[in-house]
Amino acid sequence: MEISVIFVLLVTVAHSSAKPFTAEGSDEWLLAERYLRRYYGLQAGLLGKAKSSDIMADKIREMQSFFRLEVTGKLDDNTLDLMNMARCGVPDVAEYNHFPRDIKWDSNLVTFRITNYTPDLDKDDVDRAVHNALKVWSDVTPLKFKKLHEGNADIMISFGRREHGDFNPFDGPEGLLAHAYPPGKGIGGDTHFDEDETWTKDSQAFNLFLVATHEFGHALGMAHSSDPGALMFPVYSYSRGFPLSDDDIKGIQSLYGPNPDHRKVKPKPIAPNKCDPMLTFDAMTELRGEIIIFKDSFYWRLHPQMVEPEQTPIKTTWPYIPKKVDAAYENPEKDIVIIFSGIKMWALNGYTLVEGYPKYIHKLGLPKSIRKIDAAVYIRDTGKTLLFADEDYWSYDEQKGIMDSGYPRSIEDNFPGIGDEVDAAAYHYGYLSFYHEQTQFEYSFSSRKVIRIQRVNSIFNC
Repeated sequence: MEISVIFVLLVTVAHSSAKPFTAEGSDEWLLAERYLRRYYGLQAGLLGKAKSSDIMADKIREMQSFFRLEVTGKLDDNTLDLMNMARCGVPDVAEYNHFPRDIKWDSNLVTFRITNYTPDLDKDDVDRAVHNALKVWSDVTPLKFKKLHEGNADIMISFGRREHGDFNPFDGPEGLLAHAYPPGKGIGGDTHFDEDETWTKDSQAFNLFLVATHEFGHALGMAHSSDPGALMFPVYSYSRGFPLSDDDIKGIQSLYGPNPDHRKVKPKPIAPNKCDPMLTFDAMTELRGEIIIFKDSFYWRLHPQMVEPEQTPIKTTWPYIPKKVDAAYENPEKDIVIIFSGIKMWALNGYTLVEGYPKYIHKLGLPKSIRKIDAAVYIRDTGKTLLFADEDYWSYDEQKGIMDSGYPRSIEDNFPGIGDEVDAAAYHYGYLSFYHEQTQFEYSFSSRKVIRIQRVNSIFNC
């Protein structure tokens, strides 16, 4: 666990350890050059001329701004990490390549044809993935899709490797996953998947349904979104359930209008904004030296070597735990993280679910009247884990595996100054951090008093 003092230190260390601008000609520079040419309109042939570093820095800033990274114009670790992530092959600068504003199909009846199939999946699985991906868009618009078995369709779907006939080659495994062209004649609407990827129908490798739904968004006229919670965000992530966010729905309906049948769909939640002055935390824990902060169906990951916190849907990393986390803590001696949601708890060894979980929280010795844990924190100095629920807390002995006697106790009485409820908690070097609503209380465990009060998102340097 950690506290605000350590959080500030970690963020400061991250800023001080950011890489200087990478030298021209290095592998990282060449990676960035290729990336910015493909996705941000960096013109070939400019590098090496006067002010080439300025041109490159401007494009890096444009990319960092799009992905909501710290805008430095430098190839820091976060920027390079993002450039190495699997993603869609359509540019993020819509006007640069294929996408004039508001391009769309003239008819609400759009035809499609699958010209070949990947050997990674059964033919029926590919058909189902394509059907379901198109249905995602028809559920929120007046669009109807008709499958053709021969001839030219509006959306021609194919799998191919490297140069595959459109002079827009793929790059091999785990880079550029797929691309699609906007509505129009000829190649317009056509959607291509990289056969060098491994296509699946679950959370392994790359889920064809999710990638297809994203690409069909382009084939219908959608550009990329900078919202990490949107399906049209360019970087791949796995999630279950209905994949569209409110941002996606507003975008496609601005082109085609809403579904006249008024079918209601529940969009994906909007990704929380780390600098929202009303931000609250759901849970917090360490994970092998990293800080993990849960909020709604997302989590932020912080590390001393990271300039900016990385935001990811929970289901992308841990598809087997609930998308809403109530509390969490790490026991570093056992190398496990315990996740609480409702009356159940999950044990994670790194990113793997421990066998035998989930279990009921009452296995810890909590009374059956407790239906959820609000916060949890492991005190390394004592070997005890404090579990907070409503206005009370319990002490669990990790070594003995039993609840300490004399509990529950009052939060307000035993931790004066923090109020009577806790949303999340952390511990490091004798200090506790309690988070409730928009406030963080830094609490001295030895002197039993609050020594500092600040906003919860001070950890993000907001």
